[in-house]
Amino acid sequence: MRWVGRSSLKTMAWVPAESAVEELMPRLLPVEPCDLTESFDPSVPPRTPQEYLRRVQIEAAQCPDVVVAQIDPKKLKRKQSVNISLSGCQPAPEGYSPTLQWQQQQVAQFSTVRQSVNRHRSHWKSQQLDSNVTMPRSEDEEGWKKFCLGERLCAEGAIGPPASESPGIDYVQIGFPPLLSIVSRMNQATVTSVLEYLNNWFGERDFTPELDSKDDERVPALNLLICLVSRYFDQRDLADEPS
Repeated sequence: MRWVGRSSLKTMAWVPAESAVEELMPRLLPVEPCDLTESFDPSVPPRTPQEYLRRVQIEAAQCPDVVVAQIDPKKLKRKQSVNISLSGCQPAPEGYSPTLQWQQQQVAQFSTVRQSVNRHRSHWKSQQLDSNVTMPRSEDEEGWKKFCLGERLCAEGAIGPPASESPGIDYVQIGFPPLLSIVSRMNQATVTSVLEYLNNWFGERDFTPELDSKDDERVPALNLLICLVSRYFDQRDLADEPS
């Protein structure tokens, strides 16, 4: 935008210049150029709608194209609630970590299964759920905890097998498994929320599995999760260094 003179500078007109910004962000209220008298002073309050719009144009033209925020790192450091170490994860003890060949096999199998699930998602989504399956809404944290973990476990608050089992399977009490007919009805936002709900539930109970030996039955399952997160989803900081 620029000021141009007319009639020996007797009058002045505010003419918008063509720019890439105007092409990307067209004006909401297009204003045709109009003549303003030489008495027009943009520093005083506008007296007409035309003067107001010209003043807005002048102020917009004076704004820089790029603005850099001045952030004081000390203020952010005082408010920081989580400290993240960038030194990497500690390697697993000898005998706990799977071989690189095993990890590559798991990644290949997971990729095949994931593609198959995506191809048949619409089929599983169309399957009718049992009458006892009522999926909570995405924002219902307590509902999802009961749905996945079971009402009995949520009521008892203890982690471990129940004292006694009654004949038959009551998924309302023990929790519904992640069946494809259920998971296929969940969008990515719901999946992320549910995983966060479950993580909160375990965190509230200070649940930290301690493995007594490399023969613990939970070792392969934990290795599989770490393997897929690091190798398939490319979170390399969790991956073992190749020997």
